[in-house]
Amino acid sequence: MWYDFFGLINTVFICISLYGVYLQLNKLWIRSNKGESKVTHILSQNQFTMSFFAYFSFFIYGYSLEVFNHYIVWPRFLASTLVLLILFEMYKDRKSTASIVSLSFAALLCIAGILGLIFNEVVSTYVKQVSTILIVVITLLLAQGYMHQIKLIISSGNTGAIDIRMSQFILMMDISTIAFAMSMGFSQGWPLMLLATVSAITKLVIMYLFRWVSFSPVAEKRRLMN
Repeated sequence: MWYDFFGLINTVFICISLYGVYLQLNKLWIRSNKGESKVTHILSQNQFTMSFFAYFSFFIYGYSLEVFNHYIVWPRFLASTLVLLILFEMYKDRKSTASIVSLSFAALLCIAGILGLIFNEVVSTYVKQVSTILIVVITLLLAQGYMHQIKLIISSGNTGAIDIRMSQFILMMDISTIAFAMSMGFSQGWPLMLLATVSAITKLVIMYLFRWVSFSPVAEKRRLMN
């Protein structure tokens, strides 16, 4: 009962977080239509790449479980698609080596993950082991990715093209994900719990920095310098 209850709650909040990711993507589209010179200003290539990997690793993990977990699989696949579009916008804006490598690697992983879903019955045990290791590694990479985003905000005194609503909505998703992971039992839910906890902490820091840039003399000085 608790599994389905928290699964539905988590799905609702994931859908809300998806709207937050869409708002970030839409903000880039708006800036692009206005002809702004730096459409993806202050956005961390590192952070959004790691976000894609985090969403996509759980898409893989969800379909590799003994019982296919629809609560995990489909919302994460949609989130991965939206973040992939953000990576595409970063590539269009920057044309840098990092943006090309990031987009290409994410696209290849997306194709491999879809193939894994199609042939899941054949490779399910192997995929689960790989996805569990991947989640632990990506949790560490996601933490440093968000730290990179936090460092960019602090060093520039500016939030640039970042949309705070994405962080707010994802934080709500993270809290519900932790509750859902607990209902799954530790043996299956700990990867979800680990990544959601790390993600929630970094979102709280980023949300605080939106307030910091609005009142800190240090932030104002750094904006003038940049």
